[in-house]
Amino acid sequence: MAVVGVAVGFSLFAITDANAAPDPNFHIYIAYGQSNMEGNATNFTDKDKKEHPRVKMFATTSCPRLNRPTVGEMYPAVPPMFKCDQGLSPADWFGRNMADSLPNVTIGIIPVAQGGTSIRLFDPDDYKNYINSAADWLKNGVKAYGNDGNAMGRIIEVAKKAQEKGVIKGIIFHQGETDGGMSNWEQIVKKTYEYMLKQLNLKAEETPFVAGEMVDGGSCAGFNSRVHNLSKYIVNFGVASSKGYGSKGDGLHFTVEGYRGMGERYAQQMLKLINVEPVDPVPQEPFKGKAIEIPGKVEVEDFDKPGIGKSEDGTDNASYSDADSENKGDSDYRKDTGVDLYKVSDGGIAIGYTQEGEWLEYTVEVKKDGDYDITANVAAGNSTSAFKLYIDEKSITDAVTLPQTADNKWDTYKTIDVKEKVALKAGKHVLKLEITSNYANIDWIQFSEPKKDSIPDAIADVRFDMTEAESNFSAYNMQGQKLGTFTAKGMAHAMDLLKTDAKLRKQAQGVFFIRKNGSNSMSKKVVVYE
Repeated sequence: MAVVGVAVGFSLFAITDANAAPDPNFHIYIAYGQSNMEGNATNFTDKDKKEHPRVKMFATTSCPRLNRPTVGEMYPAVPPMFKCDQGLSPADWFGRNMADSLPNVTIGIIPVAQGGTSIRLFDPDDYKNYINSAADWLKNGVKAYGNDGNAMGRIIEVAKKAQEKGVIKGIIFHQGETDGGMSNWEQIVKKTYEYMLKQLNLKAEETPFVAGEMVDGGSCAGFNSRVHNLSKYIVNFGVASSKGYGSKGDGLHFTVEGYRGMGERYAQQMLKLINVEPVDPVPQEPFKGKAIEIPGKVEVEDFDKPGIGKSEDGTDNASYSDADSENKGDSDYRKDTGVDLYKVSDGGIAIGYTQEGEWLEYTVEVKKDGDYDITANVAAGNSTSAFKLYIDEKSITDAVTLPQTADNKWDTYKTIDVKEKVALKAGKHVLKLEITSNYANIDWIQFSEPKKDSIPDAIADVRFDMTEAESNFSAYNMQGQKLGTFTAKGMAHAMDLLKTDAKLRKQAQGVFFIRKNGSNSMSKKVVVYE
């Protein structure tokens, strides 16, 4: 995860990108079509927004406000994946379901679609004529893929960059609502598929193509026969059924649930075509076989073993999320995970190269109810790096900004106070460490019982005196003669008054006694001068 140093870290990135071969366990899929692939449901929920740690997207449009400014760069795959203002797509849940069924694989999506378009937009020989004759709204819409509107060109451009990181494994497609009267639709779909194969040096037998049916019972349901007819033109072919997934009320577009379901059916078809059987869910588990005890130290490299699929409550059985599938660190410890671990100078292992939004989870066992102090051993070469802690998805700290431990160096560690007296309940929990600002390097996190305060005598006197507010006191000389009565806020205050107020002691000096009046009387010796 993060950067071990700005200067060093950036050069490591450059070396890694230049020399690394594509990761065979990084499977990439192209998703293209019109509005139902683009995603027409904007009322998606937090369930859809939650990032899957092994599903990424390659940006095909620039969306700075979504923190995806650069075309061709890889980002977490969260909706909207296509254009900046679109909604949930079947590609979202296609990626999630593929990752859940392939526990050792990271999934990448290349998303390109345009609502209301004909297949002609993706025809490399016809797209210019089509755009020139199109309505203004479509002309403006396709500019998201370049001023010339070359959507297929954008697919190829981004896919070639993606091939530097992983392997293109297949294509998913949803289009046809606009082309009900087009006699050669199947032939043009085949042409676009074969063009991608040629431009990207792919083989048809190794690159399945899955098309989706139109909305069940909707305005274009009759076109489903044309979708199935593609099997005559594309051999390595499957169909994602829309049965049971009707429209959101317009006769054309799926509901949110429909997009989720279609994504799952695309994945089921793709898995059949690549000869992979879906697997049963497996929960995440502690890395070393048992939960990390609290109080105790959490070594950050010992995050849980990731599970497979989803638990009964629908949450992912993932134990970490990293911005990419490559381990950029220099440690061989858990090299298979892609979490960026590196060796620190004292021989330990820390996370580095961290990026905002990345996280790790740990199964912990709190031994007893109580308050705990949290400290951490950290390093940062700037003053903005930060992290946050959660227990069972509930935050237990605010974002913790790391001190700059050394200028532009990420290997000078310092133990910092994270938070005092965090209340924890006894039992097993999941501790989550989330990076909230880039380049936070972390070695360990310690949970300790607060030290019991020792009460100094002075504090004890203050507390004792506080119980004696506004009491009556009498002053006596060595001969036992009463000099007078006065009020004071406790014995210490009375002693100070006798020392400093000569009138109380009749201008005399020497040794005096003060007695607190009442049934529980007490006396103190006061020496003014001997």
